[in-house]
Amino acid sequence: MIDAAEAIRTYLRNLLSPSGYDVLLAESGARALEMLEEGAHPDAILLDIMMPDLDGLETLRELRGRLPDVPVIMLSVLSKASTVVEAMNLGAADYIGKPFEAAELESALERVLESRRQAEESNLSRSSSGRDRPTFLWASESMRRIREILEQIGDAGVTVLIHGESGVGKEVVARTVHELSVRKANRFVKVNCAALPEELLESELFGYERGAFTGATTRKPGKFEVASGGTMFLDEIGEMSPKLQAKLLQVLQDGEFSRLGGNVDVRVDVRVVAATNRNLEEMVRKGAFREDLFYRLNVVNVRVPPLRERPEEIRVLTDHFLEMYSREYGREYIALSDHLSQGFAEYAWPGNVRELENMVKRIVVLQREDAIAEEIFGSARPVLLSTPEEEDEPELDPTEEGVSLREIGKRAAREAERKALRRVLYQTHWNRKKAAKILEVSYKTLLLKIKECGLAE
Repeated sequence: MIDAAEAIRTYLRNLLSPSGYDVLLAESGARALEMLEEGAHPDAILLDIMMPDLDGLETLRELRGRLPDVPVIMLSVLSKASTVVEAMNLGAADYIGKPFEAAELESALERVLESRRQAEESNLSRSSSGRDRPTFLWASESMRRIREILEQIGDAGVTVLIHGESGVGKEVVARTVHELSVRKANRFVKVNCAALPEELLESELFGYERGAFTGATTRKPGKFEVASGGTMFLDEIGEMSPKLQAKLLQVLQDGEFSRLGGNVDVRVDVRVVAATNRNLEEMVRKGAFREDLFYRLNVVNVRVPPLRERPEEIRVLTDHFLEMYSREYGREYIALSDHLSQGFAEYAWPGNVRELENMVKRIVVLQREDAIAEEIFGSARPVLLSTPEEEDEPELDPTEEGVSLREIGKRAAREAERKALRRVLYQTHWNRKKAAKILEVSYKTLLLKIKECGLAE
């Protein structure tokens, strides 16, 4: 966190630390750069624009040169379009105006960190080559079937809709669509539809003309123009606004659009691959997603199963990540113990491949597996696929004297509710706001249920 105001730095540290973030504080751009020289290597950076020595934009230039893969979120009371555009052009991942809500900042951090993890995940696809030989990416029967489909449609140029839980490898599949197609010599361009507000996303996708808004001093081509002849990957397509959905539909139907501030149609030849972890059909029924766009995108539908449905991949992926991060961090390669390997095989992996990768990375960096083993074999163990020892309440005996069938039903329902609640809380690392959203209850109701079920962090 880089901000000249001590009160803001203290506030953000107190806000983010309980959510599991290790927060480093710098009072200026110069101090932040010194910390990098001293060995700091953040996963994300919060940067204020108004600072006394190096201003935020100049600091951003320096950061992008030194840490090109680390996402930077700009914070500022300034909201001029020219400032926002300049920050985004310099490589900022997001821009949040002050004052902001805590939930807004946490959401932005989750988005940019997820985007970075997806970018790292995509590097895995580029490191594997060959159409026929099996690799760690296609170690399970379900993933090999997906690859067969991708090979069949490689030359067809049809749109592809990929869906699956967060962290399953949707971008890996999208890049494989490109690599197996006749367009592979041209660009693969990715845009995360959830990472930018509507106005910036429109200019990012479709570009703008000079004078389209304050600060637009030159014409800028959009990502669709950059991707012409290649593949456009629209990640988190379910987050796109209705206005942009209509413009995207025009591109899919006619292969043309107009830049912001322009009145001349631009023609492009782009194959569109989209991905989402949301139920688009349900969104269509609720009117949150255009039905005509859904059918345009859903020509070929690919469901990437969660890692818990691909258990044969776990050992292969683990060995790959151990080797990759041992080499990257200059650490000794140490294989997992048989005990932890068995735990990995039984674990439900709510965060899928991304969670597995992060666990292995921690093992490599720390050169020990006790902390990971504690997560896997913790006393509550709520996310194991099969944990009969977790049943700390005996089953009710229908013949028990004085116990009615209605009471048996009530107790069973209460126990099922307790288990479901405990599972979600542990999967979200006791992030109660996120758990309430998943369970579709209010925050107040969640707190009441936690108390009723006798659960404790």
